[in-house]
Amino acid sequence: MGETTAVRTREEVSVETIAGCRLCGSPLLTALWSFGETPLANAYLRVDQLQEPEFTAPLAVVRCDDCHLVQLRHTVPPELLFRNYLYMSSTSPVFVAHFEAYARHLVERFELRPDTLVVDVGSNDGILLKPLGARGVRVLGIEPAARIAALAAAEGIETIAEFLTPNLARALRQKHGGAAVVTANNVFAHTPDIEGFALSVRELLAPDGSFVFEVQYLGDLLEKNLFDIVYHEHLCYYHATPLIPFFARLDMDVFDVRRVRAHGGSIRVFVQRADGPHRKEEGVVELLADPHARGRGPAPPYRDFAARLAVHKHTVQELLGNLKAAGKHIVGYGAAAKATTLLSVFGIGAETLDYVVDDDKKMKQGMYMPGTHVPIVPPDRLYADRPEYCLILAWNFAEPIMRNHARFTEQGGRFIVPAPEPRIVEP
Repeated sequence: MGETTAVRTREEVSVETIAGCRLCGSPLLTALWSFGETPLANAYLRVDQLQEPEFTAPLAVVRCDDCHLVQLRHTVPPELLFRNYLYMSSTSPVFVAHFEAYARHLVERFELRPDTLVVDVGSNDGILLKPLGARGVRVLGIEPAARIAALAAAEGIETIAEFLTPNLARALRQKHGGAAVVTANNVFAHTPDIEGFALSVRELLAPDGSFVFEVQYLGDLLEKNLFDIVYHEHLCYYHATPLIPFFARLDMDVFDVRRVRAHGGSIRVFVQRADGPHRKEEGVVELLADPHARGRGPAPPYRDFAARLAVHKHTVQELLGNLKAAGKHIVGYGAAAKATTLLSVFGIGAETLDYVVDDDKKMKQGMYMPGTHVPIVPPDRLYADRPEYCLILAWNFAEPIMRNHARFTEQGGRFIVPAPEPRIVEP
């Protein structure tokens, strides 16, 4: 299946501790919480790698006292995280539907025509570009994970297997012309050089073009206990407050921000050149006023978040411990990146879970979870083995998972949803 990142040791890799805010450069950083040393979320292992050293890095979260950006204290090199990336968006029907609607919105809002170009940075397997291409829009993907880029190209989506840089942006603009829209979904939070990334996007845009990106929303993270979206790939946890001055400094303008349901709660941000054609929408003002995102006042929500997480950890550990003590078999569902954080933070491993089932035949089945080494198997094992309980690790997809596997509960099995509020789902 190709090399994974799991066999790299700390001695081989330089993990940077930031000296200042990733967005504004301020050295004034306040520690919020830490999950300790954890494995990389997508560093799944082959069976022959289980006895080899496994790379881990600190997972500590800080906030800039000046611009209020919430971010990771440490940076794992992008080459290690993304060159052999295994996550494919199109394996999730929920995401396919999300990006279908997203594509439709872009076409309608920006009146995209067959001669207009949309460039998706971090295009993965082309999940957004496919429905855009089906509507006649000219599309181009940029995806540094070479294997996934090749799969997208094989399906007819022109994809550049590189990281976006100013030089690449200039070369692509010379070849293809300026883009009417540049998108970057769940990618803008991944880049350690945020300013360089934004300037590269600016280089790609036509004068009246728009940069549209989705990132998980800090307000939802805090309010809904979305602790497991914190992992090494996600360097930043955004809200509107720090983004406005950041883009203004680059002669760009945030003209709209919308909340969307993806990943338990995200924002879709719309940016143009400072002299762009779009008027500022009310959504920008509304999110600037969100107290959950800014964390100001005498009782910042970060403290409440950490306290709730400690309670939920105890609840889940006690629930699973009692079930195991009663001789019950428990498996997991969904070998998502967030599952690595959830298992690590809650202290759940192979002593609790027999295995994790996952729908991804191409990349994950037959592999082992990072850190815990729990095997990943096909969903039909739910019916062959008939375990009493299934812990939904991809809990943001709990409803469709339970609908698709109603037969599991009909056979007497019970689903456990660990977050945002731990519960056993009764039939």
